[in-house]
Amino acid sequence: MPYRRLPNTDMARIRALNEVLKQSNHFPVNKLAVSQSMLLKVRAFLPLFKQTVDHQRETFRRQNQNSKAYAESLRKAKLYISHFIQVMNLAIARGELKPEIRKFYGLGVNNKTVPALNSENDILAWGERIIKGEAERLATGASPITNPTAALVKVKYEDYIRVYRNQKNLQEISKRATEKVAEMRKEADALIIELWNQIESYFSNLSPEQMRENAATYGVVYVYRKEEKEKLATKEAE
Repeated sequence: MPYRRLPNTDMARIRALNEVLKQSNHFPVNKLAVSQSMLLKVRAFLPLFKQTVDHQRETFRRQNQNSKAYAESLRKAKLYISHFIQVMNLAIARGELKPEIRKFYGLGVNNKTVPALNSENDILAWGERIIKGEAERLATGASPITNPTAALVKVKYEDYIRVYRNQKNLQEISKRATEKVAEMRKEADALIIELWNQIESYFSNLSPEQMRENAATYGVVYVYRKEEKEKLATKEAE
């Protein structure tokens, strides 16, 4: 015997609720398989649920769209910070600058390596240290490091900060929208179960096959198990 399968996506939930409302327009009140009180609940709930789902999908789309700009901004900020430190280390290696200047940027005097720039926090921390440290060094009358300059690092760093904050904001909006949909999804499922129970009960005086056939016009979904499909195919072939 086929079993009833509830919707497992938000769009399928919306379709299921819509189907009941569509059928309610085709029959007089006394011949409807669902109660008027249930129809009122669906009419009140469905537009809000659909609006919430649409909003969640839109916020997720915007977040994904901004992810490309975020990844590129992160890449450039990381590149310029890394290159600044590499250029400084090369100048020290050539004897053009003294190792002690590394202290301006929060580096050990003898630390010849580029610090890890693998996380958002790494980029935020080292970008700030480079910009602040170079400003303090220039204040002593020193010549600026070039290719890139700290000013150019600052441009890429501040662009990253802007895109980073926007991405975090979009992530928070998307998170709240997703949580709201999850809350309403429980109510949607409860409504569908109650509706489908009423529909099956209304046609319960018919044979199981006729009951399922009539219930399906209201959007109730029935699925055959694998072995049932095989038996049905064999029967039809005969």
